[in-house]
Amino acid sequence: MQHFTHYFLHLVFPFLIAFIFFRKNWKRVYFILLATMLIDLDHLFANPIFQRNRCSINFHPLHTYYAAIGYFVLLFLKKPLNIIGIGLLLHLLTDLIDCVFTYSSCKSCLNNAPAIKLIEGISKIIGLN
Repeated sequence: MQHFTHYFLHLVFPFLIAFIFFRKNWKRVYFILLATMLIDLDHLFANPIFQRNRCSINFHPLHTYYAAIGYFVLLFLKKPLNIIGIGLLLHLLTDLIDCVFTYSSCKSCLNNAPAIKLIEGISKIIGLN
């Protein structure tokens, strides 16, 4: 279910956002939302580049709380910057949900995750603790 949810939120949900809220230019908006996945280029600076149970929230530079504030500000700017903000925040939300899934199946896997307090809090709120 974790992989399905992750890819649904990265690929299908942006389509739904584009088609429902930006119907006139849905193809362009969908492309912009997909392009925001380039945020994951910051994973190339990690060592190792890929680690199975790593939570990207607050670990990679473009996945930090500070970056999220910047992405939130984009929501209040003109198109296409607000669409980019939507895509980047959706990406962070998707990655956060992925972290919560990982935590629910392997709490010790995220012991050293920079966002562990946030993940624990969310897990407690939704009843996974």
